Amino acid sequence: MAARRKSVVCPENPPATLCAKKSPIHAAKDSVPSPSEALEAAPVPLGMDTASQKVVPFDARHLLAKVSTGKSSQEYLSKEFIFAQGDAADAVYCIQSGRVKLTVVSQSGKQAVVAILPESSFFGEGCLAGQPLRMSTASAQQRSMIVRIEKQAMVKLLHQEPEFAERLLAHLLSRNIRMEADLVDHLFNSSEKRLARLLLLMANFGQESKPLPLIAKMSQETMAEMIGTTRSRVSFFMNRFRDLGFIEYNGGGMLVHSSLVSVVLHD
Repeated sequence: MAARRKSVVCPENPPATLCAKKSPIHAAKDSVPSPSEALEAAPVPLGMDTASQKVVPFDARHLLAKVSTGKSSQEYLSKEFIFAQGDAADAVYCIQSGRVKLTVVSQSGKQAVVAILPESSFFGEGCLAGQPLRMSTASAQQRSMIVRIEKQAMVKLLHQEPEFAERLLAHLLSRNIRMEADLVDHLFNSSEKRLARLLLLMANFGQESKPLPLIAKMSQETMAEMIGTTRSRVSFFMNRFRDLGFIEYNGGGMLVHSSLVSVVLHD
């Protein structure tokens, strides 16, 4: 009896080896993962949960309203100093509106940007851990309203409001984890990938809050300091991102498209 001949069915999706190789841009357009997946795909330290890179949103206005003494508010213009490296660490600050840039300067005079903090962020909390002097300089990146809470008033609030203390701790820890991920990104990824990741994070992609339709322009010098490269390289990559349709300039702001994740993922 003759053996039954098996039918061969061609697969709908043949292996990649049978297909013509696509360019990175075309491949990115065919299948673009979510921004969260792309940002979490970046290398992170062993033992770090990639999901925890998201900074926990925290609005403490109603709780800070309970502070009757030791609190003051002040408006700062763009590039105006809030405190300087080496100043006495005697208060904690909260950004009611605007953005704050944290920078450090080495003994040789070299400056580096540690972080750009958005609205509702706390900074200067090192004083609560016994830090006598400021380790960095804080300056307003744009017109900002800043709340200053004296150290003793903040310690009292943390003891009286356990919920506030718990949420503040979660906020600060998640921010520190994010900064660790930024350091790993700086060590292992190219300057082009670091710039793409910075733009996505500035636009809130991969965060708990909704992506921003339009982000405020940041100087190329500041972006170069944040990702550890030169201004000319930042200018080159920004022009490339614009030509590829990943970003658009709109008046005083910049629109970042989710397709920029293809740069983060491309090897």
